[in-house]
Amino acid sequence: MCVSIAVVLSTGVLRAHLLAARLAGPVATSREESLRSYRLFAARDPRVLLGLDPEWTWGQRDLIELMADKCGVSADPAHTSGHDVIDPERTLVALDSFAARLGTAARKREPVLLGTGHPHRLLGFYAALADALSAAGCTVLTPAQGSSVDITTRFGLRTYNLDYVQGVALVREPGAQAPGGATGAHTHSPLPVRTVLAAAAEGGGPLPELVIGDHGWVCGAGQLGFEAMGLADTDDPALFVGEAEGRVSVVVPLDDAVRSDYYRPLTRYVLNRACLSQ
Repeated sequence: MCVSIAVVLSTGVLRAHLLAARLAGPVATSREESLRSYRLFAARDPRVLLGLDPEWTWGQRDLIELMADKCGVSADPAHTSGHDVIDPERTLVALDSFAARLGTAARKREPVLLGTGHPHRLLGFYAALADALSAAGCTVLTPAQGSSVDITTRFGLRTYNLDYVQGVALVREPGAQAPGGATGAHTHSPLPVRTVLAAAAEGGGPLPELVIGDHGWVCGAGQLGFEAMGLADTDDPALFVGEAEGRVSVVVPLDDAVRSDYYRPLTRYVLNRACLSQ
């Protein structure tokens, strides 16, 4: 048991940081954006399903109730404007569950895969996890590096290349930057994780026992039967539906697009709780 009094006290400090950085509390994501995502999800629009094929029928009201329960957004369908709100207590509870699963992976030295559709914001968070898991003896998987992935965007079909930065998978436009650079493309698509998992299987493994990330990396992996967990904003209902239906292990509700350095206290908190602090 590595949890100390300092860790217990840090919960209050982290709660204050979540609110000050607008990772929780009133967040930048608008109620209009979230309600639009719920409408599209209810219509099974692939842009917001993120690779998930829901087993249950989810109407917009069902999704509002789910997101109120999981995130703390308003449960009132008549509330249609303004900033969305994330309950910091729900974020803290989910971070503890996230850390517990991370600690289990480290103790068992499980092979893990990390990937992000938010490289400009969240790469540092995932890279620190990858480094700590590797130091604990986990194999951090990097299959299909350099592979091409065709993704439909609002600008039409675009071809991206898979790359890994500090053990974290992302996609970038061809020629955008030399492989290994920190920048990458923002994407919700599940196609990158499908490509990576297919390459791992075709290469004889190992396959990940845990996938960590966001957007399509989590939903795409969960839909294929891999244990997955990650971070999600209030306009990404797919991850929370995946959690409700049992295909996603843990989802941490927070704003996923604030400044990258604002996630550093979360990194320290999670690694400390997982007994992975360097």
